[in-house]
Amino acid sequence: MTISPAQLLRGLAVLVFVVVWAALAHVGSAGNSHTDLSVLLGVSPIIATLVLLLWRASHPALTACGILLMLGALARLWPTLHRNVALLFFIQHLGTNLALAALFGRSLLGKGEALITQLARAMHHGNISERKQRHTRRVTVAWTLFFLINALISAILWTFAPAALWSIFANLLSMPLLAAMFVGEHFWRIRVLPPEERPSFAQIVRAYHMHGKQKPPATP
Repeated sequence: MTISPAQLLRGLAVLVFVVVWAALAHVGSAGNSHTDLSVLLGVSPIIATLVLLLWRASHPALTACGILLMLGALARLWPTLHRNVALLFFIQHLGTNLALAALFGRSLLGKGEALITQLARAMHHGNISERKQRHTRRVTVAWTLFFLINALISAILWTFAPAALWSIFANLLSMPLLAAMFVGEHFWRIRVLPPEERPSFAQIVRAYHMHGKQKPPATP
């Protein structure tokens, strides 16, 4: 797959953003800084999630009222958040991992297909082998356990270890661990699947994009 200069620059920009974010989050959550920037870094993912949920509401007035209430609550709680920056980052890290574990794990319940199996079908226009169905279900289990273990380690370190040690794990090691999981999944795929059933990176990204754009069926 050929990477264009624009794609390369975009990827480097994302990498720089992630590294800077992790460094600033570590400084803030390790107890070395209680600045407005640290608070803003801590609450921005929560705010973004709430805004996205409100934006999808059917009534514009409801969306506007929700955003105003959220901003009012943020202004009211800002001094408290300023005194609890580390707790804010802990809630963010724990909540993110639990939410991702739920996203992957709930697809393993019931009669529906596992999340990675759904993505594989999207890549292959609905036709995948039984071997690939088994593999993608196991990969979904692996990702579910990965996020659950991350959440468990985060909670244990937060409870029993110094804030700086927890912050190293949560802020500085999160992306390397995620990258290691992707690499491990890649080599596992090479070992258990034949070449014609292995998706390229571009196909994986496209499948995630397609899955994210799918709308749930309308409720009667």
